[in-house]
Amino acid sequence: MEQFIKIYNENPNPKAISKVIDILRKGGLIIYPTDTIYGLGCDITNVKALEKIARIKGVKLAKANFSFICNDLSHLSDYVKQIDTPTYKILKRALPGAYTFVLPGNNNLPKAFKKKKTVGIRVPDNNIIREIVSQLGNPIISTSIRDEDDVIEYTTDPELIFEKWQSIVDLVIDGGYGDNQPSTVIDLSTDEIEIIRQGKGSLDIL
Repeated sequence: MEQFIKIYNENPNPKAISKVIDILRKGGLIIYPTDTIYGLGCDITNVKALEKIARIKGVKLAKANFSFICNDLSHLSDYVKQIDTPTYKILKRALPGAYTFVLPGNNNLPKAFKKKKTVGIRVPDNNIIREIVSQLGNPIISTSIRDEDDVIEYTTDPELIFEKWQSIVDLVIDGGYGDNQPSTVIDLSTDEIEIIRQGKGSLDIL
């Protein structure tokens, strides 16, 4: 099976998207483009795949802070407790965009995340990954492939990413050069808005 696949952000090829979906449904791991850095992900409902990613990241699955990549805000209520109007307005202003929002999780979270009180939600401004999630029918996990002490360059060049990761993941999507700045992480799970990480997304949306 082809492990390195070119997909264009302007017009994602349906056949290529289908191949990606097939890999995800079989429990495969993929590296994919976002509107920030490239991400490592799998289907959030596949526990074995989630455990593989946790091992790669050197964390226990129960303690891992993986975000969910969603297609849009329409499925938010599947995983998130009812949120108030001001919070929803912030999400509407910011998404799709280079943000991860920490929100209060509900009882429908997949088995692996049942003990978590909060969940990180991402809706990237990138047609490739949003189309994949849309066709898959549920979110995929998002975690960065960047090592803090490594050369940042490989996170932006899909060919270098493939060289490094081809023996670890099932597929690397070449969606063009990535960014080397991560998303801005904002905690909206309590009444007090907290900026956890200032990244690419501007704080003007608050």
